[in-house]
Amino acid sequence: MAGYLVIAAFLTLFLLGFPVVLAIGIPCLVYLVANGLPADMVAQRMLYALDSFPLIAVPVFLFVGSLMNCSGISHYIYRFADTAVGRLPGGLAQVNIFGSLVFSGISGSALADIGGLGRIEIDAMKEKGFNVPFACAVTCSSAIIGPIFPPSIPLIIYGTVTGASVLQLLLGGILPGLLCTAMLMGMAAWLAKRRNYPRAPRWPNAKEFWSDMWPAFPALAAPVLLTVGMLVGFFTPTEIASVTVAYTVFIGIFYYKKLTLSGLTAAAFETIRATAGILLIVSIAALFGWILSVEQIPQQITAGMLSISNNPYVLLLIVNIMLLVVGMFLDSTTAILVIAPIIAKPLVAAGVDPVHLGMVVVFNLMIGLVTPPMGLSLYLVADIAKVKMKEVLREMLPFYIPLVITLLLITYVPWITTSVPQYFVGR
Repeated sequence: MAGYLVIAAFLTLFLLGFPVVLAIGIPCLVYLVANGLPADMVAQRMLYALDSFPLIAVPVFLFVGSLMNCSGISHYIYRFADTAVGRLPGGLAQVNIFGSLVFSGISGSALADIGGLGRIEIDAMKEKGFNVPFACAVTCSSAIIGPIFPPSIPLIIYGTVTGASVLQLLLGGILPGLLCTAMLMGMAAWLAKRRNYPRAPRWPNAKEFWSDMWPAFPALAAPVLLTVGMLVGFFTPTEIASVTVAYTVFIGIFYYKKLTLSGLTAAAFETIRATAGILLIVSIAALFGWILSVEQIPQQITAGMLSISNNPYVLLLIVNIMLLVVGMFLDSTTAILVIAPIIAKPLVAAGVDPVHLGMVVVFNLMIGLVTPPMGLSLYLVADIAKVKMKEVLREMLPFYIPLVITLLLITYVPWITTSVPQYFVGR
């Protein structure tokens, strides 16, 4: 009973507007005091949660996103994307989506994608005559590709808290990332034709294509090099973050020649600020999870879900509905840390592949980034473009369709997620 009171208190404080850390931390402290547990257990559980090798990848990938902005890599990615797909119906809208796919192969974060490419994309679309809220909606929805295409910060966090293979999770994100890209490009093309949005007057010739691809080539090659390096055993999924930093610094200094010492320093301080907030939530959520485990909440929820049905597809439907609601109110990191360990047990017990479940959970919660009232991506693009949130939401409505279709395909066609890991790694 006490465990459910802790959950209820957390939800109440959160809905009242308390910061996430306080909304989680206050009920946990009250629980410890009420049960006569020592105060030093707070520090013990929080430090234990941070003593995780895979978790090192989170701040390092955040550093990568900052470095890319400082070294100007974002501009080269965007210019190549414009050359490659600017002729498709929708023009710069397609460039926006394709550029997010390329950028995600290095950054692993939706907000890093928006921060790195968002302003460039929105300004360029505005100059070409696109509706600015529409440009914001395209930027928001395409940024979802980042957290599911390898490397991915949310997938690393999910693997850390559930025990699923991080390597297989990252490989499992390849086809869903490509599927999401195709779905979003299809919707952008349909809307562009209806609204008569501009596109490039012609396809580039070979010389134009190569002249724009060559500057972007190091960024384009990064996802391939990193994935191959993992598969052949040169480095682990955690070490891939450090390898990416070294690679980004190298090309920023010696290839692009735009990364300076002051840029490195600025990127480092920006990363420290972002990391502090994330890891504080990670540590306090671990205390929350420990209390739920002591009160046997996961076991009770497992029994309750299995009493409804043993059919994995029915359970996946229940989980999807629950996560779509949760994603509206909790940021993705908090939701993964708090919810994932609870729902993983009953779903795996019902026969759902852990890698498949991880992709369903993470992609579902990424939709929460573009769903009010918490939708962090919505707030970020609205701030960048200086437009009202309701205008962005109005333009977002059509893009929820391809996102939900992608979610349903990922959920009910497990092969999309599991085929690549099984081919390269096996069971």
